[in-house]
Amino acid sequence: MTRVESSLSVPRYVQVARTLFDEIENGRYGVGSLLPTEFELCAQFGVSRFTVREAVKQLVHQGLVVRQPGVGSRVLARRPVKQYTQTMTGITDLRQYASETTLQVTGSQLLHVDGALAKLLEVNRGETWLHIEGLRYQDGQTQPICLTDVYVAPRFRSLEGVKGAMREPLYRILEKQFNCTIKAVQQEIRAMVLNAQLAKKLGVSARTAGLWIARRYLDERDELVELAVSVHPAERFSYRESFRRDWQLNNINTDTTH
Repeated sequence: MTRVESSLSVPRYVQVARTLFDEIENGRYGVGSLLPTEFELCAQFGVSRFTVREAVKQLVHQGLVVRQPGVGSRVLARRPVKQYTQTMTGITDLRQYASETTLQVTGSQLLHVDGALAKLLEVNRGETWLHIEGLRYQDGQTQPICLTDVYVAPRFRSLEGVKGAMREPLYRILEKQFNCTIKAVQQEIRAMVLNAQLAKKLGVSARTAGLWIARRYLDERDELVELAVSVHPAERFSYRESFRRDWQLNNINTDTTH
């Protein structure tokens, strides 16, 4: 049994993470395999569950493993993977995201929506929307960070200039061409497992963990202008959002007179 000795300078969870990192790199735990359970790692290293969780968290942050509820911690890569981290505080950050990455448009067509797509768009079946698809890349990287499908409302389906490598957000092109204004963005995020078709397009193994993000762009009338659905491999993308308190604790009664 491996036991990690205490150290005054290095936290125990860092030592455990370092050992697991080495074992993944050396092939003891291959890509696609599961790490031992928390209970098993506690027994192997003679440490607490807190220590094991913090150690595994370090591997997750490096893109080496992904935690899958009900399954365990699955190995994604033998070496740390560079991720793109998107930080969101407001709509303007969407423009920042577009300027830091490139959307390579792979196709566009008019699409008669039906079934699940009509339900997702919350529209009537048979409406004709403009469908744009592409892959988004981080500067200097050869593998895409996501596959993106954009659906543009019928009244804007004559949208022009959407082709090739794009660094301007589609909603900004819409605003310029049709003199409309995006007033709100609604966002939904789901965890998913990539099927073979999606995995092939993104250059990862099938059954890899992924992130599904849908953004609904609404105009001044709160009507849907654009729906953008992006699918990210977990190993190449992380999402961070910040919140600020928008209230103040004023007028607090501190009178203690009896």
